[in-house]
Amino acid sequence: MYTICTFSPINLHLTTRKHLDVLLQEFHQLRTGKDSLLALLEEAELPEAIYNSNAIENSTLTLDETEKILLHQEIPPYHTQREFFEAINLARVTEYLNEKVRTKESLNKQMILLIHQTLLSHIDENIAGRFRHGEEYVRVGRHIAPSPAHVSSLMANALRAYDATPSDILQCIVAFHLEFERIHPFCDGNGRVGRALMQFQLKSHRYPPIIIRDKEKRQYYASLQAYDDDRSTKNMEHIVVVLLKESLHKRIAYLRSDEILLLSEMAREDSLHSAQSLANAAKKQSMPAFRERGKWKIGRQMFHEWRNRKVKMARQSVVY
Repeated sequence: MYTICTFSPINLHLTTRKHLDVLLQEFHQLRTGKDSLLALLEEAELPEAIYNSNAIENSTLTLDETEKILLHQEIPPYHTQREFFEAINLARVTEYLNEKVRTKESLNKQMILLIHQTLLSHIDENIAGRFRHGEEYVRVGRHIAPSPAHVSSLMANALRAYDATPSDILQCIVAFHLEFERIHPFCDGNGRVGRALMQFQLKSHRYPPIIIRDKEKRQYYASLQAYDDDRSTKNMEHIVVVLLKESLHKRIAYLRSDEILLLSEMAREDSLHSAQSLANAAKKQSMPAFRERGKWKIGRQMFHEWRNRKVKMARQSVVY
């Protein structure tokens, strides 16, 4: 018999969670009848999502090269066949999971194995689509993953805990990702599979997708290490919440038909804030900015709403 492990609650900061819930509510109010726009946004994001997930695993492809592979299916000069298939296969995984979101299928072992088989197709067929076994031990940094003898039972426990935990679904998604990466059930491809599963879980529960970027992988790896050290979920919680806010800000701006501008353009028009202070606010997601192909952007109306709130709060603080 497997022992069911229960994920510990994360206890999101109340103010942060309230803000996220407000954004999510606005997103769902605005999205009615605009599925085609949301589909176009995800289509435009696909090369960036695939580029970043592969770059975290040390792929040398650029974003432009990744996009060309997806469009023309040609191996760029000076790159390997493996890197070509890493991009193509991850796109196929994304397409498969999007269909599973549409048909409302629940996360299960068979889905995870099929994703892995697809991801490593034409790369390493000997390990594709199966968990580690025998003497297949793996190490990531200073983390030595559990023995292959325990992988199947640990994955069963993780799936049961994800299904059974009677708490907030966002907490369950974060906890499942951390546990999946701790188990490292495959010989290769664990990071990309884990991030693809997180996207599937978010979208299955009506959250928008997020992009964990290669430039921020140090913080991402630190969150995995914190969980390995003492089961702390705080770092990963922060990463996911901030990225969800960014994704919601982007979609709300487009759904509102706001005028989308570079944040640097708005900085030149604004006399109250320096360019650096606006960049810092964007990174913290205390303002409704978002990234496209690495550049910070914002809706003009959303910027002015944010600016007016800041001015009002400043005046109130002076009064009191």
